[in-house]
Amino acid sequence: MEQSIDELFEMVKDAAARVNGVANVTPVMTSRTLNECLGAEVFLKCENLQRIGAFKFRGAYNAMTRLSAKERARGVLTFSSGNHAQAVALTGRLLGIATTVVMPQDAPLIKREATRAYGATVIAYDPRERSREAIARELQEEKGFTLIPPYDHLDVVAGQGTAALELCGQAGRLDMLLVPCGGGGLLSGCAIAAKGMNPDCTVIGVEPELADDATRSFYTRTLQRVENPPTIADGTRTPSLGKITFPLVLQYVSEMHTVSEEAIKEAVRVLFYRQKLVVEPSGALGLAALLSGKVKARGRVGVILSGGNIDGPTMRHILNG
Repeated sequence: MEQSIDELFEMVKDAAARVNGVANVTPVMTSRTLNECLGAEVFLKCENLQRIGAFKFRGAYNAMTRLSAKERARGVLTFSSGNHAQAVALTGRLLGIATTVVMPQDAPLIKREATRAYGATVIAYDPRERSREAIARELQEEKGFTLIPPYDHLDVVAGQGTAALELCGQAGRLDMLLVPCGGGGLLSGCAIAAKGMNPDCTVIGVEPELADDATRSFYTRTLQRVENPPTIADGTRTPSLGKITFPLVLQYVSEMHTVSEEAIKEAVRVLFYRQKLVVEPSGALGLAALLSGKVKARGRVGVILSGGNIDGPTMRHILNG
């Protein structure tokens, strides 16, 4: 990236000012039992309690408020499995911008219904037959929409980074920060914020073993892809990191790790039964890495719980496990 860490950090701080008073200041939870178990001080950043139930509201709102009047008038288009879809739809309602969302037909029902309820036009597609990017390109050419992608956009990245910036303000100096990784928008934004606050902070990205494209990309330094991974963590089913997020992850993330499907489910169960928190599988990846021993906690550890949009059947399946 051409921007320095100082310039990127300023973008995150600008985004924080933009979302201030609109995005929820989400709570940070701690657990003596968890601290004892892991031998560290753990701070859970509850973005499952953010507007639309996920961190995605931060990035969508930051990006869409920066659009010109002409760009807003054309209407906003995006593609998403659910959380970014809802974030764009709600932001559109708040700002008076028409929104259209391309969503996989197998996206969780709770996410599809919420996106429509916020006023977006939803276009369903079969991910086994077509790519969402191709459909979005066609719609953009035909209708002239303004595209706000789910992660590969600097204003989206800066907005997502406000979650870590807020966490550091609430919990103080962190030695480690664990962040879920799908397309890398949250991870790269949080890495910028954490490094901007404390250059010595170890930032760790976590993704499912079944969707390990970012981990392989990180260690080979060559962009890897996984098409339609069959992971329960539906928010991480993006095929790869983006042109913007991949270089940012390489530059500012310290480590990448993967976790098993069972480790993800166990983390969801622990959060539900011990912390009384409803967290979707994608949102529990950081805690899954700690509980499974994939990452050894040390010192003061931040964990981003990225979302809580999980449907009843999926939660029942996990809790019955």
